[in-house]
Amino acid sequence: MIEPNIEGPVPQSRARLAGSLLVLAVAMFGFGYLLVPLYNILCEITGLNGKVSVEAAIVTEAPDMSREVTIEFMSSVNANGAWEFEPVVTKMSVHPGKLYTIEYMARNMLEQPTTGQAVPSVAPGVAARYFQKTECFCFTEQAFEATEKRLMPVTFIVDPELPGDVELITLSYTFFTKQPPAVAANTRD
Repeated sequence: MIEPNIEGPVPQSRARLAGSLLVLAVAMFGFGYLLVPLYNILCEITGLNGKVSVEAAIVTEAPDMSREVTIEFMSSVNANGAWEFEPVVTKMSVHPGKLYTIEYMARNMLEQPTTGQAVPSVAPGVAARYFQKTECFCFTEQAFEATEKRLMPVTFIVDPELPGDVELITLSYTFFTKQPPAVAANTRD
C-alpha cells in the first residue's frame, strides 16, 4: 500500500487555497464597501428611488403660472429612531418654475444629544429629475441637543419641463438616527 506524501504537493495546494480565499474575502469586503456609493451615483444619474442630484441645474425660466402641480409632503421615522418628525404643511399647489420653501419640524425625544439624517424620496419616479431642492436639511447630518425641537427648511422648484400628465408629486423623508461607529458595532452583537 502506498502512503500519501504529506510533505509534498498537499501543503502547497493548501497555501494556494488559503491565498485564494483571502483574495476573495478582500474583494467581497471591497464590493460591500463600495456598494452604497455606487448605488447613490446610479440613483443620481437615473433618478431611481426618487433621489435627485444636489447639483441639479436651477430653472431660470419664468414660472408657468398657467399650470399647477400638487405637492404632498410626508415623513416617517426609522424604527430605531426616537424622533418626532413631520411636515408643517402636508400639501400645497405650486407653479412650475417658481421657488418655494416649506418646513419640517423635528424633535429629539431623548434626554441626550443625538444626530439624525433625513433621506428623501420623490414619487412618482419620473418626477424626481424635475423636482430640484436648492436648500434642504437632508443635505447634511442634523445634530440635536437633548429634547431639542427645530424647524428645518426645504427650498425647491419644480422644473416647467415636468411631463404634463404628472399632476401630483410626493416628497417624502425618512429620518434616521446616525449612531457613532462604536454604538452601531455593539448593537449588531
